[in-house]
Amino acid sequence: MFDKDRLLENLPSKPGVYIFKDKKGKPIYIGKAVSLKNRVRSYFTDSNRSVKTKALLKHMGNLEYIVTDSEVEALILECNLIKKHRPRYNVLLKDDKNYPYIKVTLNEKFPRLVIARKMKKDGAKYFGPYTNSGALRETLRLIRKMFPIRTCKKNLETTPIKDRECLNYHIKRCAAPCQNKISREDYMSMIQDVMMFLSGRTDELVKKLKQDMQDAAEKLDFERAAEIRDQIVSLERVTERQKIVSSEMEDQDVIAMARGFNQTLVQVFFIRKGKLVERESFTLSGTDNQSREEIIESFIKQHYSGSTFIPKEILIEREIEDIQLIEKWLSDKKGSRVYIKVPQRGQKRKLLDMAAQNALLSLDDSATQLANYLNFNKPPIRIEGYDISNIQGSDSVASMVVFEDGKPKKLDYRRFKIKTVEGPDDFSSMREVIYRRFKRGLEEQEQGNNDGKFSQFPDLILIDGGKGQLNAACQALKELGLERIPVISLAKEFEHVFVKERKHPIVLPRDSEGLHLLMRVRDEAHRFAVSYHRKLRGNRAIKSILDEVPGIGPARKKALIKEFGSVENMKKASVEELAKVKGMNRKVAEELWNYINK
Repeated sequence: MFDKDRLLENLPSKPGVYIFKDKKGKPIYIGKAVSLKNRVRSYFTDSNRSVKTKALLKHMGNLEYIVTDSEVEALILECNLIKKHRPRYNVLLKDDKNYPYIKVTLNEKFPRLVIARKMKKDGAKYFGPYTNSGALRETLRLIRKMFPIRTCKKNLETTPIKDRECLNYHIKRCAAPCQNKISREDYMSMIQDVMMFLSGRTDELVKKLKQDMQDAAEKLDFERAAEIRDQIVSLERVTERQKIVSSEMEDQDVIAMARGFNQTLVQVFFIRKGKLVERESFTLSGTDNQSREEIIESFIKQHYSGSTFIPKEILIEREIEDIQLIEKWLSDKKGSRVYIKVPQRGQKRKLLDMAAQNALLSLDDSATQLANYLNFNKPPIRIEGYDISNIQGSDSVASMVVFEDGKPKKLDYRRFKIKTVEGPDDFSSMREVIYRRFKRGLEEQEQGNNDGKFSQFPDLILIDGGKGQLNAACQALKELGLERIPVISLAKEFEHVFVKERKHPIVLPRDSEGLHLLMRVRDEAHRFAVSYHRKLRGNRAIKSILDEVPGIGPARKKALIKEFGSVENMKKASVEELAKVKGMNRKVAEELWNYINK
């Protein structure tokens, strides 16, 4: 039994972390204190208790504490414990543990770039985290276009190896260190350039490359000079898109927030050397009874505890309680002085206002709204929609459509013929197509093929149908070890949303932008599946007719289908037009015309 009086009497007047636990022993709130005695006592003696404190004490079953040597140690321990236990009454940065990083494998002789979900003490260098998977993929694509870094997993401790150069070498996407086509010194110099790019130091990198180009030209190595020139052109195109927002040419993060009903969104502008290089939105939970100051402070502690880069200056909209302590912690972590400022006027205030305006717009965004309705970890930037189409089980097909930032991305659409299912079984068909799509994606990722047709995974999978189709999709993902990808289904009749491991559907407001987005994706998946099904049925009808016409074999059949696409189009054609098709002649064309028009 928890003895409150005895605990309060024995609390030390030292810095540390206190942990409220429920009656089952699960942490429900974690905080830090300069003096554990004073801070913990305040929860029980303050007559003006907040709503959160009242709820906390009501559900409390026990309280534990950990003494630390300093306030900074207490702050670090608090961050780590919150990240580990994710207590119910703390402000929580949603999905912070799942944001991907770009990992430069410096622990290998010839480093590679890979996507990593967690940072490890393995000698590698991590950049990120990236909340936008599209931005991450675009960054990798740009780097691989500019710098011929290897993507294979071969052990290159001993070079050359027996294998020949791969295709990437011949298309100038790899420098082939496996065959000693590049020295380790030159390769590592290229890796340093890549890390400068990832750090946002593009101007500095361009300046260095221009010097390298000049050196190569003076040595009459004009081929190398031309390669560097192309890198410079690509980099300058990137920097042209980066808006100059600060004249101080410093590294800054600008943090602003927007609050809605039951939701809070923080927008961060990442400014490097005076240029706005990126912006990210973060969704927070557990903020209902928190002040703006408490939310911003909680965000800063959780965000920078896992960040690989800390700028010299952080701009925030309001003064926070532990500003000096957090400055000291961040300065120790960075290795140089870090300042947290609350600008009231001038250029820096304008930056904050711009970030706040963008946060408000993002809060109203349909994807952000959807994430909050469904309690997802982050707004789904990339949504993949799936549907099955057949008539009494014949010509069963599936569609995969892709929406990014709320808009169709038709280049990523895919179609599937169902191969293993007999008859009208939508559940088994859905399981097959989800399994095939993501198994192919895993294979491409294993091969380091990040530009493959299926290598990019979605933030959300939307299934056209009800609970049965949803369960089938979840089963396929579980077999592949991909349960982490959120999956929902949308039933047509009432537009109810089904979520895995939830018995009853979620009913979104009929006028919500989030529901309208889901309906657009679902309807597009249905349209794409039906159009493919009609095409296959049409092709099958043509084939059956062409099989009955003398003189038309497989080659002529294929050419006719390619040219006309349907029986109706063939009926509209003249004998002369039929005869012009590759492999046809007038005699066979007349036979065909007479048959289809009789």
